[in-house]
Amino acid sequence: MLTIFNEKDIQEFVTPREGETKLGECVAVINPKKELQSALENSDASFVILGVPEDIGVRMNGGNGGAHTAFIPALKSFLNTQQNQFIDGNDILVLGYLDCLDDVYDFDVSDREKGDLLVKAIDKELSNLIKTIVESGKTPIIIGGGHNNAYGNIKGLSEGKNQPVNVINLDAHTDLRRLEERHSGNGFSYALQEGFINHYFMFGLHENYTPQYIFEMIHDSLNLEYNTFEELEVYQSTSFEGELQRAESFIENAPFGIEIDLDCVQHFPSSAMTPSGFTPQQARRFAHYFGKLQNASYLHICEGAPAVVKDEIANGQVGKYISYLISDFIKAKSNS
Repeated sequence: MLTIFNEKDIQEFVTPREGETKLGECVAVINPKKELQSALENSDASFVILGVPEDIGVRMNGGNGGAHTAFIPALKSFLNTQQNQFIDGNDILVLGYLDCLDDVYDFDVSDREKGDLLVKAIDKELSNLIKTIVESGKTPIIIGGGHNNAYGNIKGLSEGKNQPVNVINLDAHTDLRRLEERHSGNGFSYALQEGFINHYFMFGLHENYTPQYIFEMIHDSLNLEYNTFEELEVYQSTSFEGELQRAESFIENAPFGIEIDLDCVQHFPSSAMTPSGFTPQQARRFAHYFGKLQNASYLHICEGAPAVVKDEIANGQVGKYISYLISDFIKAKSNS
């Protein structure tokens, strides 16, 4: 169920300071009494922020819980960003979040059938929301949550554009696992199977954590392409900048979604933290690079999980970093 934010909700997140203007003092909200698509179409904002605070798909995939705890810190940090010559809060609408928290707290991962049904219920709600946002002419920015939500994003974009779409995914994992119960490891598998994806580029896969059957699936398909983290940062057989360009040429011919799984950032509190990964600056560069392309159609930031380190400072740092990625994307797209 969608919980819609009003102006009072937004102001509770903002800490005003005399002589300054924060984004949260400028962002738009919608009237919950109006039909959603009409309310979105009547807004002057270009970007719509939506939260999906859940970790059911992550736990179904054997990951650490906690991904449901990233959205509010991220939103709070973003709304306290300065309104200045680089970013305009008037171009941003904060919609709200899919409220699955009762299910998150009640869910027992041993109940695989229930988990499958819960993830599929989120798929349905999220895809319908993304479709509505896209059809209203806006660009969704989705803050997760698990990477299972890539499926709803992709399906919603595809149905909103009435065509198969492309995806670029900065991730240590392909999320192309088998078509079994729905979880965070097979969102792209289902989107491919159901015809919502045309081209899918996986950027920075970890060789140690990608099964051979998935590499064989990729090699057998002209619609799938990848590079590995090792090629980029260990063997240095190719360059980060060169691979950005190669990936662009693979996905630029159709509307595409940008997926960023925070598992790929070194030491970042997430559902599958890694001691070896991309730097925070590389992930920001990724968001900016693809955000400036004309066909960039959504941004999804997922798997951040401040709860896994149980530290108040980490909680704020997770939110602050996600806020950087959001603003990098908005700045890139606004100036493209």
